[in-house]
Amino acid sequence: MVDIKNLFFGYSEYNNLFQDLSLHLEKGKICGLLGKNGAGKTTLLKMMAGLVFPHKGSCEVMGQIPEQRLPSFLSEIFFLPEELFVPELTADQYIKYYSSFYPKFDAVLFYQYLTEFHLPRNKLLTKLSHGQKKKFLIAFGLSTNCSLFILDEPTNGLDIPSKSQCRKLLASAISDERLFIISTHQVRDVENLIDSIVILDEGKIIFQQSLLEVTQQFAFIRQHKKPDPDTCIFYEKHLAGYTAMVNNTNKQETQADLEILFNAILSNKGASS
Repeated sequence: MVDIKNLFFGYSEYNNLFQDLSLHLEKGKICGLLGKNGAGKTTLLKMMAGLVFPHKGSCEVMGQIPEQRLPSFLSEIFFLPEELFVPELTADQYIKYYSSFYPKFDAVLFYQYLTEFHLPRNKLLTKLSHGQKKKFLIAFGLSTNCSLFILDEPTNGLDIPSKSQCRKLLASAISDERLFIISTHQVRDVENLIDSIVILDEGKIIFQQSLLEVTQQFAFIRQHKKPDPDTCIFYEKHLAGYTAMVNNTNKQETQADLEILFNAILSNKGASS
């Protein structure tokens, strides 16, 4: 679905954001893209969407070159940026003008999503709150039935019930023919949703594994006693005690803690990638 090879990119000759970056993502997944501020997550998403172009190397999405922005490519991709824009239209007017760009758009599904999110049909989108605008665009994007759905910080601005609704709708929309890529700092909001992890740091992919591979290789343990640093890979203290990440030599079944995993990978670069 996404095939990036030996990619180089920078916003100026003095800013080499990506240096020989390579990444391959398969369809049928919900991929979490993690990284520190300034790591290039949003730029990488824009590269996949054909909004910025590589200086060297190649970026192919669904067998096409995004920067060509062919109609056959644009009709199969939906990009939800962190900074939202909505026109001064109602929901009904919006789908009248924009749904024709997506041949697989499902209006019945769209209005079901509006009901799920408690969004009005006849109120100007510009009059909605930030969270309502985001829910509207998520509803529209899911209704396009496009093959690639890219979300940059999708849970920012959403209240707790809306985050739960968003997770439920995204989970119900995944199929073997679609790929969802979610870039976020709010890993707690999506860690029960995503099934593969990509960590971007200093212009390179330093970690890429499925969640199943992560939990087979590592165990995440909560305990009151301070972990032994000689036997654990990484740990953090919290109010109820400690959370430790250890090698899963005993084949325990534990739930992955993506925040702990992310901090452990950055603290031990190259050790587990």
